[in-house]
Amino acid sequence: MDLDTAARKHWDVVIVGSGMGGATVGYALAQKGRSVLFLERGKNLLANDRLAGAYAEMIASEKDTPLSDILPETGRWTSPLHDRSMRLEKTFIPFIGMGSGGSSSLYGAALERFFPEDFEPGKHHNSKNASTLPPTWPISYEEMRSWYVAAERLYQVYGTTDPLRAGHLDPLADYPPLDTANQMIATHLKSKGLHPYRVPGACLEKENCRDCQGFLCATSGKRDSASVCLAPALAEHNAALVDECEVIGVEAGQQTIHRLACIKQGKEIKIDGDLFIFAAGALHTPALMLRSISRQWPKGLANGSAMVGRNLMRHAIDLYLVKLPRPVQRYRKQLAFNDFYLTDKGKLGSVQSFGTLPPLPMLLDGLHKDISHAVPLLSSFFPIMKPFLKPIIQIMTSGKAVFAGILEDLPYADNRIEPHQDKLELYYRLSQYDQQRLRLFRRHIQAAFAPWKVKRLNQAENNERIAHVCGTCRFGDDPDSSVLDRWNKAHELDNLYITDASFFPSSGGINPALTIAANALRVADHIINR
Repeated sequence: MDLDTAARKHWDVVIVGSGMGGATVGYALAQKGRSVLFLERGKNLLANDRLAGAYAEMIASEKDTPLSDILPETGRWTSPLHDRSMRLEKTFIPFIGMGSGGSSSLYGAALERFFPEDFEPGKHHNSKNASTLPPTWPISYEEMRSWYVAAERLYQVYGTTDPLRAGHLDPLADYPPLDTANQMIATHLKSKGLHPYRVPGACLEKENCRDCQGFLCATSGKRDSASVCLAPALAEHNAALVDECEVIGVEAGQQTIHRLACIKQGKEIKIDGDLFIFAAGALHTPALMLRSISRQWPKGLANGSAMVGRNLMRHAIDLYLVKLPRPVQRYRKQLAFNDFYLTDKGKLGSVQSFGTLPPLPMLLDGLHKDISHAVPLLSSFFPIMKPFLKPIIQIMTSGKAVFAGILEDLPYADNRIEPHQDKLELYYRLSQYDQQRLRLFRRHIQAAFAPWKVKRLNQAENNERIAHVCGTCRFGDDPDSSVLDRWNKAHELDNLYITDASFFPSSGGINPALTIAANALRVADHIINR
C-alpha cells in the first residue's frame, strides 16, 4: 500500500515493525477482523526480487557492489550504532534484521521456551549485586504456557523434549533424525551424564537445507514471522503494509497517541489509528519513544519511570569449535543441552548447536575489525598479515562442530540505548557478577566436550553481538520501575502497546524468539477482549 492511501484511512491498529512481535500480534488481530496497518522501515522481502541464500557480505563481493547497497536487499539493518561503552568508542552496523520479518528473517529458527525459573529470576541470582533484576515477571510460566503451545503450533515447531524440564513442556511435532555428527556428540554428552536433546526448530529442512542462519532463506523452508504471519495477514485478512517507511515522531496527548509522523522516499505524512503497537526492536522502539519529546512528555513518550531505553540486555554468547574424531563436512543446528542452566553455584544458560560459521572472508574481515578497534596501530599491518592468517583460521575452523554458549546477562540501569541528535548510542558493560558467571559457564562447557579439543571464540564481551537485545521497555506491576503493565500496555498511555523484546524484565538464558511470539499472541487476545 502506498503512503497516501494509508494516510486516508483511520486504522483500528497501527503496528511499527513486522518482526516476531509485530507480525505475530498483527496477524492475530487481523484474523479477528481488526483493520491492521504495518509500518516497516525496511523492504517488503516477501517480493521475489530479494537476495537470499547467502550473507550480504558475500553477495556484495560477488557482485562487486558496495555492501551498503546490498544490506537492505538482504533484510539487514543499514544504520550505524555508536558504542560508547568503553574508553575506545566504536561504530558498527548491528547484525539485526530490517524488512518484512525483522530479525526473524535472519534467525537460526531455534524456537524454545524459557524455563519456569526465568519467570522468577530474583530467586536464582545474588541480590547483593547492583542489578535492577525484579523478583518475578508480572506473569507466571503457567500463565504463558498455553500461549507457548499456540506459538509452537503457529510456527510448526518440531523437536524433542528437554529431559531436564519434561514436566513443564508439551509435545512438539515430529522431527528429522539427527545427522551423524550430532548423533556422535549426543552419545558423548550422555556418556558424561548430560542431557542433550533435539533443539526445537521452525525450519522445514528441505533438500540441501543450509539452515540460513544470518541470511534470508532461499527455499522458503525457514518459518519466520514474515512467511507465517505477515503474508497471510496481508493476503487473507485485509491487513496492509507500507514498507521503506520510517516512523520519525509520535503525536500524543497526556493519555493517548493520536497519530504517527512517517516518511517514505522523502515524503512526510501522518498515520491515524485507535491503537498503536511498537515492535521495532529493543534498540529502535525506545529510540522512537525517547525522540518523541513534547510538552506532555518532556523525558520522552511514556517515560515517567525514566526506564525507557535502560536495562538493556543482549546475552553473553561465545562460540565453541569442537574437533570430533571425524571431520564434519557441514555442521547442522540440531542439538542443545541445559545442564548448566540451573546449577548449585547459580543460574547460567543454555548450550546449543550454532550451525555453520560464516565464510572465511567474513571471519577474516571480523578479525580485522577487532584488531583495528583493540590496537589501531596494527590495523595497517593486517593486509600483510592476512596471507599468513588465512590458512591458520582455515585449519582452526574447518571440519569442526560449532556450539554457542548463551549466558543470561542481568539488567542494569546504566546499560542502555540513547538517541543523540541523529545518532543512536549504546552503553553496555558486562557486570563483575556476570563476568564471574561467564568464567564458570566457560569452564563447564569446555569440560562437557573433553577430551575432544575445543577452541573457544570469545564473543561474550563484544557489543557487536547484539542480536538478542532486549529489556529496554520492561513490563512490570510498578509504574515507577517499569514502562509497561502486565499486558504490555504503557502505564501512562491508554492506546500504546509494545510487543518486541523490549518488554523483557530479564533475558533468560535461551533464544528469545518463541517467548516474543507467545507473548504477542497473549497480548493480541487481551486487546481483542478488552
